[in-house]
Amino acid sequence: MTSHAYRPTKKFKKTLLGGGALVLLTGLNAPAAVSFAQETYHAYKISQPGYKRQYGSWALLDVPPEYRTNAIHAALLHTGKVLLIAGSGNNQKKFDAGSFDTVLWNPADNTFKKIPTPEDFFCSGHSQLPDGRLLVAGGTARYEVLDGGIRRAGGGMRVKNENPDRSYTFKKGTRFRSPSGVEYVSTADVTVPRAKKQLQAGYGKGDRMQPWRTKVTAGEARVFVEAVKEGPQALTTQAAQYEILGLKGKDAANLYGLAQKLTTEKQDFQGIRSAYEFDPTAEKYIRVDPMKEARWYPTLVGLEDGKVLAVSGLDDVGAVLTGDNEVYDPKTKKWSKGPTRYFPTYPALFLTKGGKLFYSGSNAGYGPAEKGRKPGIWDLRKNTFTGIDGLMDGDQTETSASLMLAPVQRQRVMLLGGGGVGESSKSTSRTAIIDLSEESPAFREGPRLPQGTRYLSSVLLPDDTVFTTGGSSDYRGRSASDILRAQFYDPATNSFRRAADPTVGRNYHSEALLLPDGRVATFGSDPLFDDADNTKLGTFEQRIEIYTPPYLQGARASDENRPALADGPRRTDAHGRATFRTAHPDRITKARLMRPSAVTHTTDVEQRSIELKLTRTKDTVTIETPKDRTLVPAGWYMLFVTDKEGTPSEAKWLLVE
Repeated sequence: MTSHAYRPTKKFKKTLLGGGALVLLTGLNAPAAVSFAQETYHAYKISQPGYKRQYGSWALLDVPPEYRTNAIHAALLHTGKVLLIAGSGNNQKKFDAGSFDTVLWNPADNTFKKIPTPEDFFCSGHSQLPDGRLLVAGGTARYEVLDGGIRRAGGGMRVKNENPDRSYTFKKGTRFRSPSGVEYVSTADVTVPRAKKQLQAGYGKGDRMQPWRTKVTAGEARVFVEAVKEGPQALTTQAAQYEILGLKGKDAANLYGLAQKLTTEKQDFQGIRSAYEFDPTAEKYIRVDPMKEARWYPTLVGLEDGKVLAVSGLDDVGAVLTGDNEVYDPKTKKWSKGPTRYFPTYPALFLTKGGKLFYSGSNAGYGPAEKGRKPGIWDLRKNTFTGIDGLMDGDQTETSASLMLAPVQRQRVMLLGGGGVGESSKSTSRTAIIDLSEESPAFREGPRLPQGTRYLSSVLLPDDTVFTTGGSSDYRGRSASDILRAQFYDPATNSFRRAADPTVGRNYHSEALLLPDGRVATFGSDPLFDDADNTKLGTFEQRIEIYTPPYLQGARASDENRPALADGPRRTDAHGRATFRTAHPDRITKARLMRPSAVTHTTDVEQRSIELKLTRTKDTVTIETPKDRTLVPAGWYMLFVTDKEGTPSEAKWLLVE
């Protein structure tokens, strides 16, 4: 869609061509002067009411310096506040110092609060729980070390325990000695479970059955170790048994280490097992039982019964988990084994009608190009996966965006942009839509993005459109490739329309989410370089920019014209209904429940928009939610009502139990 031409007023022309004439005339061909003129005119144009009514507007939030942080994760809480989790924020020095950050922002009054952060939640997973708490699990145990930067050999050590009577915990710094006398030290605490006893029948001479015997299967845990000293003597690719120093007697015989490969090759990030719930009322992290597996870059997806499935991630030695997934029960605060299925890290998994999960193919990177990247439907009960073919540019789903279109009852998922695996410079402008309600779902090509885009943020709005913004055309914004564009996708017309351009570039480690007042907030960005020549190392973007859509501009945003809900309940009744007073029920045409976001690495499997049944009286409206918990998982939601033009109310928070 082409924008209207704007004509400067006489006053503006006098300001630009009069007061600045000397600069412009003496440097007529100077790039700086031309740039100044263009920027001045652009600033004038986007400030005009007519422009804002058509395209919306952006504004930078004034964040006090002490609250600026490297926002790696962003989650909207049912208090209306936004939790910005940095952990160590992709900063090795902060990790080494044990300095981990979380900031709580209140958009209602633009106040901020620092939250004590007990562990490094950098690159963790998160999910909204039925009671409104936020589950945060996984994070960073160790930063990556690139080829050429490793001075001491290291790798995974399997610690074995043949004692069936007790488990053992070995603290970080425990030493292991090889048969040749080379010593290695553990980089984290590790708890090794007790051995298991199993009765089995034995056979003697002549295949005669013998009395029952007890078989002992050693307990096992894994920990990363590295050589105490530098040098080639610590390098090995041979399997060997390692003595654990400090043990005596039977313990020395029952406990030992096994390692296959200890080298100075590149070592990836390593995950942690820790899990916490963030309490929005107390505004603090509360420790719960840890996961069985360490996870870095995991996806946490809520299920219809209120439990949460943790999928994928890098483990405690930096390897992609081979399919060991697990389930968190918020009632018991414990984890149990989940269905086995391999995915690359941060896979985009969506709860669909009937309880199956749909994998869009979107992911955030770690894992081989030929494994686990095909979209499909995952039946958790049967643990079967039905792949779906036909996705255009199927080799470019890494760092793509995907979401369930509104309303969720239609069961349509959209995938937008993406790039090649790893540090590939490939990016695609492809979008694709799949209707999961069809007997044989298939991807259909959607409208093209303006250009190939990775790290695109995509946010559901109360009027059923999708707001997309930012991203870059190259890996992590390399070569100054950030895309300062935004647009709306309208599912009714299957087309894009232009939105006002953001002023802040967003690529890797960036997020966007819908606020209760109908605006969209954007955070983060972690470029490799800050210049087109790739010579100046990138700096993390700590500015927050907020977009106000056209539906909140001009007369539509005034109190007398904007739909509004007054008094009403905080939770639905036994029939899924809630009644609110309103001055003009006749103006309200639609109602939507919108689940608050928990987003990182362009992955937001939480957001969904649910169509509600709507009835009116002369001074009230009553909404009714679907009873199907695969459509409406229990939890807190934002309730928006809209008029015939799509202007939304401010949200009311509503608990669906």
